[in-house]
Amino acid sequence: MKSIWLIALLLMAAGVFGKTVTRTVEYKHGEVTLEGYLAYDDASSDQRPGVLVVHEWYGFNENARMRAEKLAQLGYVALAVDIYGKGIRPKNNEEAGAQAGKYKGDRPLMRGRIIAALEELRRHPLVDSQRIAAIGYCFGGTTVLELARSGADIAGVVSFHGGLDTPDPADARNIKCKILVCHGADDPHVPAEQVTAFQNEMRSAGVDWQMIYYGGAVHSFTNSGLSTDNSQGAAYNADADRRSWEDMKQFFAEIFK
Repeated sequence: MKSIWLIALLLMAAGVFGKTVTRTVEYKHGEVTLEGYLAYDDASSDQRPGVLVVHEWYGFNENARMRAEKLAQLGYVALAVDIYGKGIRPKNNEEAGAQAGKYKGDRPLMRGRIIAALEELRRHPLVDSQRIAAIGYCFGGTTVLELARSGADIAGVVSFHGGLDTPDPADARNIKCKILVCHGADDPHVPAEQVTAFQNEMRSAGVDWQMIYYGGAVHSFTNSGLSTDNSQGAAYNADADRRSWEDMKQFFAEIFK
């Protein structure tokens, strides 16, 4: 099968680009209905890699949909997933903390929700089921790392300013995929002890992992809706946002080759 990069080059040479197709999709985890957002380019009917996009602690929102659309423009089938459930959209930090805490405190439930999304993406006719990755932001970064620790048969995961902790570090022995962690060098929400524990977890399990630090960046550095004031602990950093996206693209070029 042609690589996604060859397809993109051929389309560029021919001046042929389709439109980005987007739609809301509903899927299930047990009896719970989840509502995601699918995006892909319709210029080709060939199968291509699929990418899950996991939201921040405020839940399925515009940021996740925007990332899915950007991935579609790169030639992937992207599914922005819903971990909390249809209609559960926190309105403030208190509600967001309660929802995120529910899943952080129940990792089997967190894994179940993201695996349900993986199964939904894998069923799409345009997705090459052997080439799937997952990316996540903050809470979503924690989630995609748990997906990897579950032993999911995927190519790779990318965490952007995500939490790195896990209740059972020994689960890293289940990891089959490659891992990229994009981390703010000055992130006060992920203490140095957690970073060290994560690195030791990866080393002990023999995982193929990378961790990139972005100088001058704190938590949530990809969220353009935040101020650029690092003293808040969570702030937008345009350079780190751009650089981490480019690092993700390079990572994808490797795992999907």
